[in-house]
Amino acid sequence: MQIIGADAVAEALAWPALIDGIETLFREGCEAPPRHHHAIPRPGGEATMLLMPAWEHDGYIGVKMAHVFPQNAERGLPAISGVYFLCSGETGQPLACIEGSELTRRRTAAASALAARYLARPDAGRLVVAGTGALAPMLVEAHATVRPIRSVGIWGRNPEKAQAVAADCRERGIDCEAVTDLEAAVGEADIVSCATLSTEPLVRGGWLRPGTHVDLVGAFRADMRESDDEAVRRASVFVDTEAGARGEAGDLRQAAEAGAFDYDTGIQADLAALARGTHPGRRDDAEITLFKSVGASLEDLAAAITVWRAAGEPA
Repeated sequence: MQIIGADAVAEALAWPALIDGIETLFREGCEAPPRHHHAIPRPGGEATMLLMPAWEHDGYIGVKMAHVFPQNAERGLPAISGVYFLCSGETGQPLACIEGSELTRRRTAAASALAARYLARPDAGRLVVAGTGALAPMLVEAHATVRPIRSVGIWGRNPEKAQAVAADCRERGIDCEAVTDLEAAVGEADIVSCATLSTEPLVRGGWLRPGTHVDLVGAFRADMRESDDEAVRRASVFVDTEAGARGEAGDLRQAAEAGAFDYDTGIQADLAALARGTHPGRRDDAEITLFKSVGASLEDLAAAITVWRAAGEPA
């Protein structure tokens, strides 16, 4: 069994290949049972363990074990860590143990970019990111792969962290600045991407101008949310998977509880429907679209297969 570290994962998961790989697996389909979600009490606050299995119909088998420790921000550590185990679909033998944090961040950003490929306006040039974690610059790069992003604003509760992320993006050749007025930034954005662990709305529906695409990837539990009820009510809602959205998407569940959203009629399509062409995605330039992602084990499997093949191993 090979051990594949974070640097090798980053090198293998170039954005175009990763986005296309996730799109292909959504189009072709695989078995992806609901993830196991376990709360772990800790002195510094509750942590979460996630177990996410998936397997191709005639191919690889894999499972990710991930931990979410929100309190790690106080220690200068990433909130999310984990490992991915990829196995042969023919024999079940382990093939690789892959560093999971880099894989998770990159597949998350790639799934958002895949959604934006169908849901953001083709001329979307202004991106605003709410969040200052390790995922933030990846969301910038991934969105810039599928849309002509010309300028980026970074917002965070800690302005110094926002300035640091903006500086990092500038070093990558991206026109990026920290912003302090989130309402004003959202009002000028073509794409708004949120990657936080917030339990209170950050993006208000009244701030959204026609044609905006809202990308919500951070809140992954029913008690978390990054948008208010009005944002969900005004938007055409799309999800990574319907099962995940019904079970864990706090933005949608809380809006549904308030009567601003109905799961049965409100979800326009998932990524599989978009990838297969059974839903066209954005309908016109004035439509407000919202993509809610809680993470799917299919995305992890697609990323792990991409890493494995990049390592020169047989398909």
